[in-house]
Amino acid sequence: MNAPTSTAHLVPEVHQRAVPAALVDALKQRFGDRCSTAMAVREQHGRDESSFFVPPPAAVVFAECTEDVADAVRLCSMHDTPIIPFGIGSSLEGHLLAVQGGVSIDVGRMNKVLSVNPEDLTVTVQAGVTRKQVNEEIKSTGLFFPIDPGADATIGGMSATRASGTNAVRYGTMRENVLALEVVTASGETIRTGTRAKKSAAGYDLTRLFVGSEGTLGVITEVTLRLYPIPEAISAAVCSFPRIEDAVRSVIEIIQLGVPIARVELIDHNTVRMVNAHSKLSLREEPMLLMEFHGSPAGVKEQAETVQEIASSHGGKSFEWATTPEERTRLWTARHNAYFAAIQSRPGCRAISTDTCVPISRLADCLLDSVNEADASGIPYFLLGHVGDGNFHFGYLLDPTIPREREVAEDLNHKLVARALGMGGTCTGEHGVGLHKMAFLVDEAGAGAVDMMRTIKRALDPKNVMNPGKIFAL
Repeated sequence: MNAPTSTAHLVPEVHQRAVPAALVDALKQRFGDRCSTAMAVREQHGRDESSFFVPPPAAVVFAECTEDVADAVRLCSMHDTPIIPFGIGSSLEGHLLAVQGGVSIDVGRMNKVLSVNPEDLTVTVQAGVTRKQVNEEIKSTGLFFPIDPGADATIGGMSATRASGTNAVRYGTMRENVLALEVVTASGETIRTGTRAKKSAAGYDLTRLFVGSEGTLGVITEVTLRLYPIPEAISAAVCSFPRIEDAVRSVIEIIQLGVPIARVELIDHNTVRMVNAHSKLSLREEPMLLMEFHGSPAGVKEQAETVQEIASSHGGKSFEWATTPEERTRLWTARHNAYFAAIQSRPGCRAISTDTCVPISRLADCLLDSVNEADASGIPYFLLGHVGDGNFHFGYLLDPTIPREREVAEDLNHKLVARALGMGGTCTGEHGVGLHKMAFLVDEAGAGAVDMMRTIKRALDPKNVMNPGKIFAL
């Protein structure tokens, strides 16, 4: 393995560029009170859900349309000043931190659903629209947007980080569900990629280039998404297991048999305990699978019976159903609040949250070895997994005033990622590279591939102003 041998690489390098007063004056002249240099506003836009602490951006611009974004980018480019796109601030890997200073462009006010085309199963939205807003706007059409990363993130941010979440095992990730984009490039030019058609063989696939680029190639301002019919029948279930290994083996068998399960989430006993305390539930405090089935009534019944039989053969017990919308919502809300439940379980802590994804055949080996290491470390942790596609998350809960705890947690993260890469997996299944996974990218993709990424970055952003210092160093 070529992965780093120490944890020092996980401390962000901060080399802030000076932001000229002339730029700030020009931004204030163009945007008025929508350009803020107030410390409270800057600090809000200089933090995400990662454990990193970096000085905030020098100014924040609140964009309300694509023209606003283009004008802000042009002004920043003229002054060689970094630009950091900001959606809602829910990223976990330091994506929006101003490690080289600069200006944060907040697209949260760009929150209009521009067009809904139910006959084509598409919707076009501004980048600041959130995933819950999309589904609220289209619910009368009988369609829904399935990508669910947990947080009510913006569609622009989800596109930039190639988000996925609990439904990915059946519906895929943002990569499969973004059809077209409008993007402001590093020079301030506005371009469109893709169409509402389901496929195209016309030229380079620029849409896929920007999906997952983490703001390093341009600012996404508009997104066209693929929609799906709301299933005729939906049923959810929870099932407890005596050991994590039993739950994981059940999932592997479910996937390898081709059962079209919509969601299958693993929660370890630590996380169940935290969720019970936070959400006032009484779930059995054992390793647990949360599952959801979509389809016709007959199809859902068949899927559920098959899964229940598989789970029972691996020691699964207490198979409990949630068939009403209220019951399902309560169950999945508790799951989505697991991160906050974990944070509250240790007051004052910060979480080092990491995610890996491995081929489904290696899931048990990777996950169980990582659990054993975490248990031996003594660091409190929580474990969640979108295990249907081989993706799982550890959150190590550390006291930020105790340097030794951070060192231990980063060492656990390092070993976990290295193990996943050694099994043919990836350093990040859905969080993105940001700052935290930069040192693993060469080991995963290869030096040649990373050099090609740098070439693309330099060609599209020669001044290195688009979210510099993320994904890889230039």
